[in-house]
Amino acid sequence: MDIYKEIRRVIEDYENNYSSVNRNITEEIQLNHFIDHTQLKAQATPEQIINLCKEAKDYDFEAVCINSSYLPQVNKELEGTDIKKAIVVGFPLGAVSTSVKTYETRWGLEHGADEFDVVINIGHLKAKEYEYVLKELREVVKSAGGKPVKVIIETALLNIEEKIAACVLARLSEATFVKTSTGFSTGGATVEDVSLMKFSSGGLKVKASGGIRTRKDALSMIKAGADRIGTSSGIKIVAE
Repeated sequence: MDIYKEIRRVIEDYENNYSSVNRNITEEIQLNHFIDHTQLKAQATPEQIINLCKEAKDYDFEAVCINSSYLPQVNKELEGTDIKKAIVVGFPLGAVSTSVKTYETRWGLEHGADEFDVVINIGHLKAKEYEYVLKELREVVKSAGGKPVKVIIETALLNIEEKIAACVLARLSEATFVKTSTGFSTGGATVEDVSLMKFSSGGLKVKASGGIRTRKDALSMIKAGADRIGTSSGIKIVAE
């Protein structure tokens, strides 16, 4: 497949046929099962990670999302539960080498990670070096051994065509999700971006992350097509 032609095809489809996603949901929706309970701050302490896991168990969140150094601790804290353990890869810039990303992924797989949130190489994407980006993503997906990979595209740094290109590349790599944001850049998830990503990614799931702090925020993202919500405000969201 010609990657450039496929991206152009999806861009033209967007220009000619796009309409915003408006998923029907009910107020009884189980929001806890959409939430990746997240702690990615550099200053997060082991005690805070223990508390993150306790909260995830108390509220039966879908997953916890952490930096990989805490994975052994999280394995212990979540033993005997169905809560998924997601680690970030190439985080938060996405600019490390492919070999570093694949090593992080393999290490995580060997140490019990269930999902991998990998930051796309934004610079190569913006330079339209699509072969590089796709090859890297495919290597990360392969290193994940069949576990779900979420491709973080950092929407705040991209124009519309770049967002579409990132979604197409994520699909071609056989990732499971496209994800809006790291939460460490200039902006987070928007309803418009989630809808665009759902339209452009050819059936991939969408994770909305960054700046989602209320039940209203979360429901808006889900209506726009989000299948997972990354947030550190999960308790507040489900309690409202």
